[in-house]
Amino acid sequence: MAYYKKLIGETCYLSPISEEDSENWVRWLNDSEVTLPLGDEVFQVIGPQKAQEMVRESQSKGDKTFTIVDNNSDKAIGRIMLFDIHQIYQSAMMGIFIGEGDYWSRGYGSEAINLLLDYAFNLLNLHYISLGVFEYNQRAYNCYKKIGFKEIGRRREARPVGDKLYDVILMDILATEYNSVYVKGLL
Repeated sequence: MAYYKKLIGETCYLSPISEEDSENWVRWLNDSEVTLPLGDEVFQVIGPQKAQEMVRESQSKGDKTFTIVDNNSDKAIGRIMLFDIHQIYQSAMMGIFIGEGDYWSRGYGSEAINLLLDYAFNLLNLHYISLGVFEYNQRAYNCYKKIGFKEIGRRREARPVGDKLYDVILMDILATEYNSVYVKGLL
C-alpha cells in the first residue's frame, strides 16, 4: 500500500488514512492488548466491512485521522486522530494507538503525538486539545505528561474491567504550552 508523508518525524510519519488501512484496523481493533487501554473498541467485534465503514465515517465527519508509519520500513504501525473538532472554540479531542506490539515503548507514540499537535496548533490553528486515559494505562499517561498534557479532572470509577472500577483521567494541552518541533522549523 502507498502511504503519503503528510507529517514527517525522525522515526515515523503520518499519512492520511485510506480504505486499504481497514485491513490493519481489523487486526488491531480485534486485539485485546491493543484495545483494552482505548475504550469502547474492546467491546466491539470489527470485521472487514465494519472497518471500512469506520474509515469512511472518519473521512466524512471531517476527523483528521492518520496512519502512523515507520520511516525505515514504510510499515503501518498505528492510528492517530483529532476528532470532535470545533473551529469556533478552536478545540479537538485526540486519540492514538500503536497497533503493532513490536513498536510499543520505543518512542513512536510520542513522536506521532508531537507531529499531530504541531499540525493541530500551527496549521489548523486550534488552541486546546484534550483526551481521556484510563488510570490503568500508565504507559500512555506517562507519555502524555512527558509531552506536556496536564491532568484536568477525573471521572471516578467510570471504567469497569472485570471486578474492578477505574478512573478515567481527563487531560489537555494548550497551544501556548506547546513548543513546535516540526512545523515552525519548515518556515
